[in-house]
Amino acid sequence: MIKSILIIAPHPDDEVLGCGGVISKLSTAGCKVFVAVVTHGHLGAPELFKKEGTERVRKEAKEAHAYLGVQETIFLDFPVLHLQVNPSYKLSGKIAELIKKYSIDTLYIPHRGDIHNDHAACFTAALVAARPINNCPVKRIYVYETLSETEWAAPFGNDTFIPTVFEDISDFIEHKLRSFSFFTTQLKDYPHPRSLDAIKNLSMYRGATVGYRHAEAFMLVREIKA
Repeated sequence: MIKSILIIAPHPDDEVLGCGGVISKLSTAGCKVFVAVVTHGHLGAPELFKKEGTERVRKEAKEAHAYLGVQETIFLDFPVLHLQVNPSYKLSGKIAELIKKYSIDTLYIPHRGDIHNDHAACFTAALVAARPINNCPVKRIYVYETLSETEWAAPFGNDTFIPTVFEDISDFIEHKLRSFSFFTTQLKDYPHPRSLDAIKNLSMYRGATVGYRHAEAFMLVREIKA
């Protein structure tokens, strides 16, 4: 039974794009959901991300998370765009600390084939942190898809998102759309993939794949059953 969930978001809004429906569904069911936002925009690329802009998008993330029922939002403050050149043990160590602190049994992580290198670095670090040794409590690891990252990956086996798990979010799609609306700095007009129409269309497509009105799709990395 899922009780304590940690979602690894390379950047604010990745978690809502990939798991917004599941976050709302699980929190409504009484599960504890935590979100770890890995990077800090201004620290990593001040020439691209002003301090005020970074603070604003973080405020938007906390508002979206509160709406969805997230227990706590954790900002790890690694420099954006630099994850692949920083010692990977530092990020995996931070994730491992969170897993232990909150007794995480279920992880949601970004896809390693995403076009943004920060996503691949988070994927690898999370797998290292959740190795099934030393009484690690993680029993399930799911990979989520992120609009404007996952679908633009190269069309090769290791980079392609091939969903194996579908979660019915028909009763929670409006929650997902509303939560993404908090990200006024990130929200775009259709046909941009980070638009409300695109988010809804993807949920309809994933749902129709398995006979639901709306779904979120994931790749299962590992599930350990007693």
